[in-house]
Amino acid sequence: MDFNNAVNRSLRIRKAYHQLEEKYHGSEWGVEEDALAFLTDAALVGRLAMAHQERWPTGTDPELDLEHKIAESFWWLMVLAERMGIDSEQAMEKFLKKKEEQFL
Repeated sequence: MDFNNAVNRSLRIRKAYHQLEEKYHGSEWGVEEDALAFLTDAALVGRLAMAHQERWPTGTDPELDLEHKIAESFWWLMVLAERMGIDSEQAMEKFLKKKEEQFL
């Protein structure tokens, strides 16, 4: 999957959620609310990782749920980056380059 395509698709999906927020709550979520939603999903990644390793009981399919929450966390990060004026692809490239120079 092309990174820019993933970002664009993510933003279109987020825009659809904004419409629902307007409809049901009278306003869109702010960046802070998006960040809190991301943190909630990131915490669930931790709990589902424990379930995946059979260290936490769950009544669901931890592997499938974990895959979903990891992908949702990527999605939130792309949305948050865009909302705060950060090019997520460029940020990732800089991060990887720095780590490669540091460790490889």
